[in-house]
Amino acid sequence: MTLFEAIILGIVEGLTEFLPVSSTGHLTITEGLLGLDVDSDAITAFTAVIQTGAIVAVLVYFRTDILRLLSAVVQGVRSPAVRRGPDWREAWLVAAGSIPIGIVGLAAKNFIEGPLRSLWVVGVALIAWSGVMVWAERQALQNRRETQISLRDALVIGTVQCVALVPGVSRSGATISAGLVRGLDRVSATRLSFLLAIPALTAAGALELKDALGAGVGAGPTLVGTVVSFLVAYASIAWLLRFVAHNPITWFVPYRIGLGVLVLLVLTVEAVT
Repeated sequence: MTLFEAIILGIVEGLTEFLPVSSTGHLTITEGLLGLDVDSDAITAFTAVIQTGAIVAVLVYFRTDILRLLSAVVQGVRSPAVRRGPDWREAWLVAAGSIPIGIVGLAAKNFIEGPLRSLWVVGVALIAWSGVMVWAERQALQNRRETQISLRDALVIGTVQCVALVPGVSRSGATISAGLVRGLDRVSATRLSFLLAIPALTAAGALELKDALGAGVGAGPTLVGTVVSFLVAYASIAWLLRFVAHNPITWFVPYRIGLGVLVLLVLTVEAVT
């Protein structure tokens, strides 16, 4: 992989990781357009590792909140008063919501990195999950805030996050939709989506780091792609939080459907010819 290709993929990852349009789907499409072997272990690993740039962006953007939650966990071990507080509760809700994708991600790792890494899957998922996003907005009451998130909410949203392992669905599209169906307002659902992404993407990147550095991609392109991903993702997070405060996530549906249809049409033409 060249540095130019790494920069392009870093930009795509940073732009799409937290928008409800599917970063994995966009990376798969972009890798195909660049002539890279989408099915190779090296490219699969590179894709997972540059996601850590986006995770660092979340850590930096939400550093105050994260330090507050970590502090509550540490202090709560010895203090019953802290364990009765909202920060302790929120920290363990994020931990609980991260369990489902950890189990499913490890159990289905070979399937996710094999048959599911197909442009046919990406095209269908982009279109199909758009319908779910429209339905979620129609069901949304938005009468509950971040402080009202329950254990059931965290487990349901964390379980739905597993669907995002299918390229084309979108992690944020899945978790925000689930949050809306559970009655959360868009900003609270989006913030929880970001927090749930930290354990999931960090674990995925750590598991793939060795393969990314040793399977042909190399340290240079991997580092460049990750840094670019961080810079673009930080800007994307700030923009999305402002956007969802006043706009429904269905704004992204026409783009998702259009891209999905285009991908399927190109694949069909190639198959026929």
